[in-house]
Amino acid sequence: MASAKANTASLPRLVGINHLALEVGDVDAALVFYGKIFQFMLRGKGRGQAFIDMGDQFIALMETKAPHRDNTRHFGLVVDDRSAVRKLAAAAGAKMLDGPFLDFLDPWGNRVEVVEYADIQFTKAPQVLRAMGLDLRKSKKALKELSEKGVKV
Repeated sequence: MASAKANTASLPRLVGINHLALEVGDVDAALVFYGKIFQFMLRGKGRGQAFIDMGDQFIALMETKAPHRDNTRHFGLVVDDRSAVRKLAAAAGAKMLDGPFLDFLDPWGNRVEVVEYADIQFTKAPQVLRAMGLDLRKSKKALKELSEKGVKV
């Protein structure tokens, strides 16, 4: 890790993720699929693309005809309450994956991991949560992890 530490003052700092892009075979079908699992607002839509709003971030659905399957490559979605996600995802046609986490494959092979906001270090700014109509709290474990990094929530 020494090479990663060299000249760190001159390197740009990673701050977060603005968006992620998912390849799907059909944008309209993907909106229907994800709409059966999650409540969301559409940020915008164009030919072969749609943008699912997540406050200060978004998911870009990009239409492609080249099928793929993510085995270990995945992304994590944060939800306010994940208790119903497994049932909703299965009912929507997702392939549920075994393991310690709530992972599934969408119909286009994208691997999705779902975590609950209360249980992880990820935080949204209070003004973003308000704009999204959410009043969310962190678990004691997540608060401890954040505190150890100097983050007061």
